[in-house]
Order: sequence, then C-alpha cells, then structure tokens
Amino acid sequence: MSDILEKAKTIEDYIIKFRRDLHKNPELSGEEYNTQAKIMSELDKLGIEYQKAGNTSLIATIRGEKSEKTIALRGDMDALPIKEEADVDFKSQKSGVMHACGHDAHTAMLLGAAKILAGMRDKIAGEIKFFFQEGEETFSGAKKIIEAGGMDGVDACFAMHGMPELETGYFNIEPGYRMAGSDTIYVKFEGISGHGSAPHRAKDTIHPACTFVTDLQGIVTKNIDAQKPLVLSVGKFVGGTKANVVAKYTELDITMRYFDSEVREKAHQAVKRHAEAIADAYELKVDIEIDDSTPSLYNDEDLAELADQSAAKVFGKGQNKSISKYMGSEDMAYYFQHAKGVYAFIGYKNEEKEAVYFPHHEKFKIDEDYMKYGTALHAQFALDFLKNSSNLISK
Repeated sequence: MSDILEKAKTIEDYIIKFRRDLHKNPELSGEEYNTQAKIMSELDKLGIEYQKAGNTSLIATIRGEKSEKTIALRGDMDALPIKEEADVDFKSQKSGVMHACGHDAHTAMLLGAAKILAGMRDKIAGEIKFFFQEGEETFSGAKKIIEAGGMDGVDACFAMHGMPELETGYFNIEPGYRMAGSDTIYVKFEGISGHGSAPHRAKDTIHPACTFVTDLQGIVTKNIDAQKPLVLSVGKFVGGTKANVVAKYTELDITMRYFDSEVREKAHQAVKRHAEAIADAYELKVDIEIDDSTPSLYNDEDLAELADQSAAKVFGKGQNKSISKYMGSEDMAYYFQHAKGVYAFIGYKNEEKEAVYFPHHEKFKIDEDYMKYGTALHAQFALDFLKNSSNLISK
C-alpha cells in the first residue's frame, strides 16, 4: 500500500465531511460562490496561495523544489438542475438542484490532494496547480481558467470522474480517445405563413423540417465511416403558432457527438448540405449555426502509461479495468489543447449502498469509500509526473 494512500486515509473523514457539505448546498454552473468561499477558507488554513478566475473558479498553487515543470490537477464544482430523490442524510437543501454528477466528490478529492501535498513540499520536484473549476456542465469553466492564465507554463494536466461501470477499488486509464467532442447545431427554416385551409398559397416549414429530421440519420450511415462513431440527436423541434396557420418558422436544436476531427468536419458539411437541399426543394430559406461545445478528449499515450503506474501504487496491481470510451463530453479537453493530459475513470459502484446510478440520475449516489483512492491518485500522479517529467516531456 502506498504512503500516499495511507495519508489519504488519515484525512478520509475530512474529505467526506467536505463533500457532504457541498452535496447539501449545491450550486449551478457559474453560480458556485459559496463553494468557492468554502474552498478558499480551507486553502487559507493550509497556507496554499490561490487566485480567482472566471465567475467562481480558483487556481491554487503549491511550489516545491526548484524545477521547470508544472502539472495541473482539476476538480469540477457545479451541480445540476435536478430534484434529488436519493436517500441520504445529507440530501440537497436546494429544491431542484442536485450534485447528480459527483462534482462535489471531485472537488473534495482535489482539496484532499492539496492538503496532502501541502505537507510534502520537500518531496515536490516542481509546481502543482489545482483548478477548482466552475461550469463543467455548460462547457464554460475550463475556458475561463485558461483565459485567466491557468495553463500558462503547464506541462501536463490530469483529472478524473467517478463512474458506476467500475466497482469501488477499480479504475480505468487508457490511451487514446476516451470521451467524445460535442457540437450543438441550430437549424431554422423560414417559409411563408398562410391559412391552414390553403397551404398551396403559403410555404410550410414543418413538413420539410420533419423530412430533414428523418434524413439526418442518413448522414451517419451514408457519409461517415462506420468505424468512426458519430451521433446526431434532435433534442428540440419547435414550429408554428396555431393549428390553422401554416408555420412560417420551424427551428431545430441538434447535438452532435464525435471523436475524429475529420468526421466532425464531414458531418458539419453534410448537415448544411442536406438542410440547404431540403430548403431549396420546398422553396424555403434556412439558417444553420454551429456552436462548438467541446473537443473530443484524447489521453496522451506516455502520460496514460505513467498514470497507470501511479494508480497501481494506490489501488494495487490488476485494478485497471478496460471500459468503452464514452459518447458523453467533457470540457477537460480544452486543457488538453494546451498541454498533454490524461483523464481517469474511478469506480464508485457498490450495490449494497445503492451506488449504481449513472451520472445525471435523480437517485445518483456514490460509495464514499472511493474518495480516498481518487484523492491519493491526484497526489501520486502529480509527484510521479514531476519526478519523471524530463523523460516524458522530451518524448
């Protein structure tokens, strides 16, 4: 058992208590002011310097022995607009707001790692940054930390997410694509309104929009390599005002998930081509806007190998279990555009504790026993990277 895990165990009650406080008092993306204040209070006690970033984010720093290398560790802080139905003593005190993705645990584990590392400055061969990040659910927080200079001088970055596919005590760290990129596509058809009894005197948009929605999946099957995943889902369809009025406008909101950048570009072109072709066929105007939400998340091969070694020190050998990559998205990928990175999945599944639900479920619950492992992994990987960074960065 690693010394770092032993240190994490000594502060396990502290980590759990902090997490439960956040769980009782969740805050939505960009509104995490009380969460920020609580973290600042703890950092002050630990003598760790920090700066504010964005609306509610924090960039904390621990400097060890002289070194040119810097690693960034990230924990997201925001909750979701979900009414909690989990049976826990520390249930959310805010109606309709819940930590249903485990970000309360992510924050507490990162703070725990900072607490451990603050007492090990003589063992730190470089600089460690701690990103307490707002707004992951809206893909806005990472950008704010980057804009504040958080990634300046950073050589590598690391984060994790608790997941129910893995039992407590297991983890997943693999190289390559691990989470999908995400774009939101807005399509607006414009026609000519008229009386419902005489549609030939108008230009309806609802029927063409329905044709477009039906046609959309043909892009996935006929334009994209089947070996390269792409998901197109229409989440919003709004058209018309009244039963007997031909709809002048119909608007669609589409989410797109992908891994490969070439697939992304082909899909963008195809969506525009299909929408414009259908608009032309029905003599309509069409406007297409694409909002780049977050890139796909790719684990660097060398860092993934090192992180696996670090995790083995914490979890034990043979605990790295392979799981499929996710079509869900993560704004951690923005940090990876500025430095090499690795993202780990940590198991919190425990059927006896009903910790079985996937994130964003109203009965979401974690096995808090997993938090000591996540805390220790943050600290262990940071120490190992700085110790071995000359070899890794040169590759």
